[in-house]
Amino acid sequence: MTDVKQVLEQLSHSKFRSQFHLKKNDITYIQEKGFDTIQKHAEELITKRLAPAIIPNDGKQTPHHGHPVFIAEHATATCCRNCLYKWHHIAPNRQLSKKEIDYIVTIIMTWIQNQM
Repeated sequence: MTDVKQVLEQLSHSKFRSQFHLKKNDITYIQEKGFDTIQKHAEELITKRLAPAIIPNDGKQTPHHGHPVFIAEHATATCCRNCLYKWHHIAPNRQLSKKEIDYIVTIIMTWIQNQM
């Protein structure tokens, strides 16, 4: 897996990925809930929507709004297994390991903290 700082730098040069930013209501939500709760949400969402070996709606499972983690997933290319493979070199069609889930959550939370 790639170094978090390095991959975020690479993503910042992507025209598509760099268009994602937290909006005021996302920032307010994070401030109200706190980083620990947002991190728990990220862990739950990644475990449920991205970690399974087979995802019936892969590529469409992550909305573009509704939760700060969703925005972060698109910004960090952790929104689907194809993006995860392209940007993070994590192979599709297999269950993600705990280490991989932790890495994805770290990328997401680092991006969110940088946005704050």
